[in-house]
Amino acid sequence: MGKLDECRARSAVWLSRSKVRSAARLVIFGADCHSAHVNFPRFWAKGAHNGFECWRWSNASLNEAQSLAKEAARKLAERFAAGRERLNRYAYADRPLREPVLRELKNAAGDVAAVITRNSYGCLVINTARVMFVDVDLPEPKDSGDGFFKRLFGKAEVTVKDAPHSQALAKAAAWVKEYPNWAWRVYRTRAGFRLLATHALFDPDPAISDGAFDALGADPLYRQLCKMQKCFRARLTPKPWRCGVSNPPVRWPFPDAKAETRFKDWEIRYAKACAERATCELVTTIGHNPVHPDVQLVIAAHDEATRAESKLALA
Repeated sequence: MGKLDECRARSAVWLSRSKVRSAARLVIFGADCHSAHVNFPRFWAKGAHNGFECWRWSNASLNEAQSLAKEAARKLAERFAAGRERLNRYAYADRPLREPVLRELKNAAGDVAAVITRNSYGCLVINTARVMFVDVDLPEPKDSGDGFFKRLFGKAEVTVKDAPHSQALAKAAAWVKEYPNWAWRVYRTRAGFRLLATHALFDPDPAISDGAFDALGADPLYRQLCKMQKCFRARLTPKPWRCGVSNPPVRWPFPDAKAETRFKDWEIRYAKACAERATCELVTTIGHNPVHPDVQLVIAAHDEATRAESKLALA
């Protein structure tokens, strides 16, 4: 893998914000930058044997990835034939994610603070080895949520329907009360909340991260994925189906130029469909400690891409 400062963007697509209240624009770079700070292997290959297919990866070379993929497919076919293998469609978090690194965010010292990747269904995702995001899913709301936001700003009484939202915020406030050196930036998402710790940097593995995840009720699959990827993650752009767009027709790495063209055509449709949507909405901040400089860099990229202060519908 080449040096990080030698990574170069191969292409750029500007998502125009001219038709929405937020005038922000997000640059999407070509997929040829890969960071050693998070677990996104540069080389991927697919192997096949007797009808079974496997993807494998390498940070060294495409040849190594191809060799590993062929061997994995052969072993999978043999285990299945012997009745020793059960296919597990939910095993995504036991291996690195097959995502291209599109952009690196560097701090004042030139170190990579975060990378932006594209996930399997085409959304941009920010990944950071040391800036803590916590993903909290809540039960499906039974009303519009107006009661929750009125209560948040002191204009209404608590109702039973508001309870999951209120409890989530109460957990974050309780954490800061117990650990007053902490501070949170709290966002509403379509399915729940997203919290961003703003006062310091962290590691996804140690007990302090697990303690915060436990206290806040972090999504179990998100926790598992953080540990596997050795980073925290947050989706930046809307899910396609929430904008009336199908999933991408092909995934990276593209097998040929024709496949890549099909993806780029899809990407244009997706960008247009996202024009009137936000991914999350800034609700409040909890705690009053200074924001760490690296965290501020991530906040700026995150809030611009998600349109966190646009008041647009969430997707």
